[in-house]
Amino acid sequence: MPGYFGRKREAAARRKPALRVAGIDDWSWQQGRSYGTIVVDLERREVVDVLGERSAEATAQWLQQHPEVEIVSRDRCGLYAQGARRGAPQARQVADRFHLLQNLRETIERQLSRSYSQISAPAPTEIPSTEIEATSDMNSHGRQPELLKHGRLARQGKRAVRLRQFAQMKTVQGKGKSLGVIAKETGLNWRTVAKWAMLDELPERRSMGPKSTTPRKYESYLAQRWAEGFRTARHLLAEIQKLGYTGSLTHLERLLSEWRRARRGPSLQARSVDEGGGGASLASLKVPPIPASYLCMKPRGMMTEEQIKKVAQLKQKVPVFAAMRQLALRFRGILQGRDPAKLDSWLDDAHRSGLYGLRRFAYTIRHDLAAVRNAISERWSNGQTEGHINRLKTLKRQMYGRAGTELLRARLLPLFYNEQPTK
Repeated sequence: MPGYFGRKREAAARRKPALRVAGIDDWSWQQGRSYGTIVVDLERREVVDVLGERSAEATAQWLQQHPEVEIVSRDRCGLYAQGARRGAPQARQVADRFHLLQNLRETIERQLSRSYSQISAPAPTEIPSTEIEATSDMNSHGRQPELLKHGRLARQGKRAVRLRQFAQMKTVQGKGKSLGVIAKETGLNWRTVAKWAMLDELPERRSMGPKSTTPRKYESYLAQRWAEGFRTARHLLAEIQKLGYTGSLTHLERLLSEWRRARRGPSLQARSVDEGGGGASLASLKVPPIPASYLCMKPRGMMTEEQIKKVAQLKQKVPVFAAMRQLALRFRGILQGRDPAKLDSWLDDAHRSGLYGLRRFAYTIRHDLAAVRNAISERWSNGQTEGHINRLKTLKRQMYGRAGTELLRARLLPLFYNEQPTK
């Protein structure tokens, strides 16, 4: 017969509730290097499990052990989408509404940066020779020239904004003011001001090398196999996984689809409405792309009088801003309106807008259409999961980063999830 603690464990296991709605998200062991996965019971607001890795395989294996799951709430991460499809094909996936709005805001920021770069840069920026080589390389076996142009103009716009902020900060610093006063007058973060105060000129931002989770790291091998006629994503996935690829099939398919479109030739695209030089007005109003993107997403009822005036100026002088604000507020209303039928017309209007960033956003939405429609019709979101991640990070830091998966699981999970029945 089991002893006292054995009986307690058996009782706890019997009380273990069925998991019907699961929220899945990642958390960082080391920021930007390694990640784990947390699973939350959204109905009971409790952590169900903590995994030591972030991968489609681990997610699929965990969900296969829990066939009772009916709904999976997740962010836009393709790894969790693929893992849920493989491990819980019976479950409905729900994209997180906050991350959808965040993705749209970032899209608007990049589009405004692109407009800003066309006028606000003091002189045409030359593309580094390494980028020219990479561009010709990509075009030879597949990346769309328009995608390259969009990314380059967005980077140039962000660089132009930072150069303006750096010049403004140096002007105030030259007056002998303290770092706190400089931060207050320029609106920059205090740490940014402290770092820039020691520089004579603003260096280029360093870009991170491709990781094993992205197919770009294995692009030379994929290009070789593509030239040899091997163009099926699943076959290529098995090959690069042997080379160390840990990303999802979705990411690989996205890369190959770009190559296929480029092979068919450039499609006829609508003329972009930002080609008229809207960036000049954006620069003259002294509104950087980041705060302008937040204003673009913000409903009138949530704005101050000063913000309302600024939005009116932007709508009048920047045609790009007016077009994107109309679409952004419509998308926000669709997410809150619980009517998925309105999404299709919005996607068509976004595609016809002529704005490359919004066309790309609509394209990614169509690739995750079922989960986005469920986000509109279902009440579930990953807000609770984000809260438990904050709790996990607090515990991890309290243990000076030395906590392993088992210890974190023991501290986060309730008794009936921690205990296992004795044999």
